[in-house]
Amino acid sequence: MRKRRKKFNSNTAYTIIVYTIAIVSAIVWLYPLVFVVSASFSSPEELLSGNVFLLPKGFNLDAYKYVFQNKDIMTGYRNTIFYSVVGTLYNMILTVFAAYPLSKKDMKGQTLLTVMITFTMFFGGGMIPVYLNLNNLGLLDTPWVMFVPSAISATNFIIMRNYFTHSISGELLEAAHMEGASQLQILRKIVLPLSTPILGVITIYYMAGHWNAYFSALIYLSDENLMPLQIFLRRILIMGGMEGMSTGSSMTDSLIYESLKYAIIVVSTLPMLIGYLLVQKSFKKGIMMGSLKG
Repeated sequence: MRKRRKKFNSNTAYTIIVYTIAIVSAIVWLYPLVFVVSASFSSPEELLSGNVFLLPKGFNLDAYKYVFQNKDIMTGYRNTIFYSVVGTLYNMILTVFAAYPLSKKDMKGQTLLTVMITFTMFFGGGMIPVYLNLNNLGLLDTPWVMFVPSAISATNFIIMRNYFTHSISGELLEAAHMEGASQLQILRKIVLPLSTPILGVITIYYMAGHWNAYFSALIYLSDENLMPLQIFLRRILIMGGMEGMSTGSSMTDSLIYESLKYAIIVVSTLPMLIGYLLVQKSFKKGIMMGSLKG
């Protein structure tokens, strides 16, 4: 009886500690997000007065009105959507077509090719050689420079290759091959339908990378019409640029700027949050099954 009571007490204490840590961690991580959303809907006067804590104060949509009326931000949004969608599709196609054949142990040169791709995780040519190479290829100041150079992520390739190797039944693939199916048919009709968890995870990885990219645009782009959203976000948050948003009054502009910062953060991060929510069920399963075995 005493042993059971001790076991019960230790388990109860452990459960309380775990749940306490989880709740505190959730509050620490969620509060900044809630505050940013509340601040974006709050009155600038209330925000400057420090009255916004959890819920919006002096509810208004002026900040969002300025965001969607600004030509630069809308141009950046359009470009970012294009880079993210087209770039992710391009990355996924190349990653799948690289990972699937290299997941087969009977493929000649499998080890060498895998080592060559893995090598790029640790060593690169450097910024200047890459810039000169892209210049010679005629990619500078074009939309393609935002995703063509980063065709395949070595990390994502390894995760996907391991998933194909250890999570897809070799007997199933062999049976399909004996029935006369080509490798492309096997990939399209068997491998990809069975790989939705890892495909969702890698898609989010690639899309988040394209959505948040700004350094490549700083280096490789000079045309304002090609700049992604993160460049304009950086200008407003760091440099205080409010071109096209001036009201003619420095006091009014200063007030609008306070709410505007938070509104732009919400607008720029909302699509990625929605993307994570859509794949959260398969996220853990995909990443674990693709990374446990090498």
